[in-house]
Amino acid sequence: MSESTTHTFQAEVRQLLDIVINSLYTDREIFLRELVSNASDAQEKMRHLQQTERNVFQGEAALEIAITTDEEAKTITIADRGLGMTHEELVTNLGTIAHSGTKAFLQSLESGASAAGNVIGKFGVGFYSVFMVADKVDVFTRSWQPDGTGLKWSSDGKGGYTIEEAEDQDRGTRIVIHLKGDQQGFAEKWKAQELLKRYSNFVPFPILLNGERTNTVEALWLKNRNEITDEQYNEFYKFIAHAWDEPRYRLHFNADAPLAINSLLFVPQDNPEPWGMGQTEPGVALYCRRVLIDPHPKGLLPDWLRFLRGVIDSDDLPLNISRETMQDSALIQKLGDVITKRFLKFLDSEAKDNAEKYSGFYAQFSRFIKEGAITDHKHREALAKLLRFESSMTEEGNLTGLDEYVTRMKEEQKDIYYLQAPSRASIESGPYLEAFKARGLEVIYFTEPVDEYVLSSLNEYSEKKLVSADSSDLDLPDAPDAESKESLSDSEAEEFSTWMKDTLGDAVEKVAPSKRLVDSPVAALVPEGQRMGPQLRAMMKTMKQDAPAMKVELAINPKHPLIIKLARARHSREDAAKLIAGQLLDTALLSAGLVEDPRSVVSRLNKVLELALEK
Repeated sequence: MSESTTHTFQAEVRQLLDIVINSLYTDREIFLRELVSNASDAQEKMRHLQQTERNVFQGEAALEIAITTDEEAKTITIADRGLGMTHEELVTNLGTIAHSGTKAFLQSLESGASAAGNVIGKFGVGFYSVFMVADKVDVFTRSWQPDGTGLKWSSDGKGGYTIEEAEDQDRGTRIVIHLKGDQQGFAEKWKAQELLKRYSNFVPFPILLNGERTNTVEALWLKNRNEITDEQYNEFYKFIAHAWDEPRYRLHFNADAPLAINSLLFVPQDNPEPWGMGQTEPGVALYCRRVLIDPHPKGLLPDWLRFLRGVIDSDDLPLNISRETMQDSALIQKLGDVITKRFLKFLDSEAKDNAEKYSGFYAQFSRFIKEGAITDHKHREALAKLLRFESSMTEEGNLTGLDEYVTRMKEEQKDIYYLQAPSRASIESGPYLEAFKARGLEVIYFTEPVDEYVLSSLNEYSEKKLVSADSSDLDLPDAPDAESKESLSDSEAEEFSTWMKDTLGDAVEKVAPSKRLVDSPVAALVPEGQRMGPQLRAMMKTMKQDAPAMKVELAINPKHPLIIKLARARHSREDAAKLIAGQLLDTALLSAGLVEDPRSVVSRLNKVLELALEK
């Protein structure tokens, strides 16, 4: 063929080009990713062909992708040494979009996203993204076949295209992009370099930009773990996470079923959300066959895993036709679920093998683990295994976990006991620990505000109910015999309890003597099902919702000197006794964290102090 031949795009092709150029892609810079991916595919096919065909035109040519920017000419040139195309293949691949026809493609688009997602790879629409930035495109190509001919395909992406012979062509394809006036910034080297590093850095062939290689970092997630050094892992982490430090943990995970997954995940040294200020974007990039699809994919992993950095690559990704978004939400959820479970298993193993290192991780990232325990019902049990806390059987500053707690439970113990307060000191100075210490029962200490939400979500662990040690519903075993103390008799204690209830009125639901108190005179108890801490109550107040009234029960210690003296004083100094009874309730409520405004108890306290100074 010595003369140029002109071909007119069919009406359906023109319609398709309009969709591709104006609607299909949301970001014009995607064109470079698409063309580089096509070049990589052509060279991958060439690499396999060289193993079966002996007579290949320019068979010794190195497989690489050469990109040249020309700011003066306002062009970008992309050349590969792949299979190249014959005249028939040019018409088929660039003129009619695909072997199965343009109409079929348009019908698949009209039938919905699911069908569109199934045609990726079957229709060569990626090439046409170039017309988002180009007013003319020249494609020079030469087939690998020894008797092939050099050809030039040209089009403005509107009415049609021309094909003519081109002499002295190398094997492969060279695309010259003549940029539109408002898109000529893509001809600047720095811009092309930034796009190549972002989207195509892990293409398996060298990419040369104006003669210099740009993709120098290997796709480590696809390599055998035994072939990778710690230094290579650390350098990859710094590249992918834009970090300067070294990671705390890394997880290199590959699977073939139920999905083909290659992933490399890192835990940074520090919490990316210090002091809880500002939620970061997801940090694990999504790739498909080494090509970046989304650097911050939302909905792939649970929100609480946003501190992770790394890569997830899957050949099974159900992408839409533009390769910009994911289609099959169920499959994406399955992919995220596989990775999440594997990471939770990894953390659990690390926590057991090196508790000290895990404690360092937990100090930085506990808020994310707790967020997951609150919001992620599917993985709540696994997340609960990772929780750490102090308890009545640990030294201050030493942490333990629920599994360890369970192993220390007494034979007859059915529940896991906990207390929540702003600090360890406030828990141990309060009245609720006494009964458990006397019986040798361990109590977990929850001391952060977020723990209240964790406890409202985590009702049980290992088939054992989590019960607050200040609950009125507790049925504790008898304590070992304590040292004999003066005490109100059973009848005196019942009579005094009735007087206290009458004195306090509706402020308490019930007053009763209790064997759970040792050193404290009284304690405010709340039925387990009605428990609501100050954080939840404050949140409801912020949302202008009325928090349900709690029915507080007051336990009294018939052996405490203050209770014994008050029981006697109620006859001789009735007014003073009522004042002290009210103050005892205030003190109990304060200790239980049930007073939203502590200033409300000041007035009565001043009266009690005044009474104490009277002669």
